[in-house]
Amino acid sequence: MPLWILWMVAAVALGVAEIFTLTLSLGLLAVAALVAGVTGAVGGDVVFQALAFVVTSAAGLLVVRPIAHRHLRQPPPLRSGTAALVGRSAVVVEEISGERGRIRLSGEEWTARSFDENQVIPAGARVDVMEIQGATAVVYPHESLP
Repeated sequence: MPLWILWMVAAVALGVAEIFTLTLSLGLLAVAALVAGVTGAVGGDVVFQALAFVVTSAAGLLVVRPIAHRHLRQPPPLRSGTAALVGRSAVVVEEISGERGRIRLSGEEWTARSFDENQVIPAGARVDVMEIQGATAVVYPHESLP
């Protein structure tokens, strides 16, 4: 059996192992084994195959992996504008129905409507902002824990 086929088998095995571990290291080694297998398939001898594996795996583990980890550790993007209001709690100022109403949200009054079109929320109740549609907050009654 040609050596390049063993490289391909190793690449597949490392790729499958990467799926289960999600370490990124085994995936980069799978790519290196694939490069070594291709080198052998096009006629490279054992030395070139080993050299291809070592160079590709070193480049992946020393260059690509730190860059990928840096991107994975970035904090989630900050929400701003109306997107930052979704999920917040507000107080009903004027009774809310499926068509109209008003809430006080982050110190400002907003027009609002109920998430459930058949639900009426009385003034003074607490609500959660589900989404913002234009200048209208779509709200749902706040679930208070017993």
